[in-house]
Amino acid sequence: MASLPVTIADVEAAASTIAGGVVRTPSAVSQTLSEVLGATVVVKFESLQFTAAFKERGALNRMAALTPEERAGGVVAVSAGNHAQAVAHHARRLGVQATIVMPVTTPFVKVARTRHLGAVVEQFGQTVGEAMARGRELEGEGLTMIHPYDDPLVIAGQGTIALELLADHPELDALIVPVGGGGLAAGMAVAAAALRPDMEMYGVQVVRYDSMARALAGDAEPVAGGPTMADGIAVSCAGGLTVEILRALACDVLTVDEDAIEDAVNLVLEIEKVVVEGAGAAGIAALLAYPGRFAGRTVGVVLSGGNIDPRVLAASITRGLVRSGRLSTLRASIDDQPGVLAKLLTVIGDAGGNLLELQHQRLAAGVPIRSVDVDLCVETMDVAHRDRVLHALASAGYAVGLLPTS
Repeated sequence: MASLPVTIADVEAAASTIAGGVVRTPSAVSQTLSEVLGATVVVKFESLQFTAAFKERGALNRMAALTPEERAGGVVAVSAGNHAQAVAHHARRLGVQATIVMPVTTPFVKVARTRHLGAVVEQFGQTVGEAMARGRELEGEGLTMIHPYDDPLVIAGQGTIALELLADHPELDALIVPVGGGGLAAGMAVAAAALRPDMEMYGVQVVRYDSMARALAGDAEPVAGGPTMADGIAVSCAGGLTVEILRALACDVLTVDEDAIEDAVNLVLEIEKVVVEGAGAAGIAALLAYPGRFAGRTVGVVLSGGNIDPRVLAASITRGLVRSGRLSTLRASIDDQPGVLAKLLTVIGDAGGNLLELQHQRLAAGVPIRSVDVDLCVETMDVAHRDRVLHALASAGYAVGLLPTS
């Protein structure tokens, strides 16, 4: 095998460089996740970093190598989220001026947080790719680029996660990590290949941004992309160095859909009581999507970040409750007479359903003049319980349908 751009010595050196500057995050076996997912699941909580994501490791390792002249000239980074905050945070710690170029579509909360950390934020372009063009212009004006993933020092810094995880849990036989540009996966693959060459390494991407999976198969064209909950790994083009490393180390990249990501976010929240972003839950999503591949194994999963938009989290929780049958909207047609609604609600209550919300639809088209459609938001334990409530209503003579809930 030809020499790689990052070695285990680089990762070990990075661990010394960043020691004390980032959190040595805890990891633990999750008994409940293990029972649910059919594997022994060891969780690495990178969401507990100061900026709530692993990106601090690579950013600090890269900035620690700046020359005095580069420190004086300042740095530039291009990011819509976690890398931006990581660079801003450690630039402030090191006394370096940071300029962050963020797309104009970046959520306000991320822009505000990056500014709060001391960086100058310039918004440019609709996508990270367009913002990168402005970042390169600033680099040409004398600022030093801190690339989010395609830099040997950044890759080595991210690889320190594997050093910690394998030191704490040598029993692991597989690692699953999120993949966007590939810096995290490449760094961890280098460490894992050196320390545990018998262990399998898996990257995870969402199907709309499967750029690394395609690149490893020989297709380097940018992917079309689209809306995704896993915006932290929504990268249209994989990194050149990262592709080289993952190909050489035979890292397999799995793809998961949006439902798996949403279910994973909700599962971690409900079981571990930890908030993770869509990208951060990608490893759990892979365990949900590929149960046969990991059944009975001891698997290390990196919860890579927790910076999720509260509105997205709220929508994900609601959609998850709907998919699991714990939240349903029912429409019942009843006579518009005193006492009829009370009887309907009694049937629901006797079946164990909990009414959360009710709305009359007297003026809706198609409703007979002496009737009323009633929309009921009902809480139940699961799909089977919801179906028992529907059966009880039908047995009592009510015409009831289940409405789609977005």
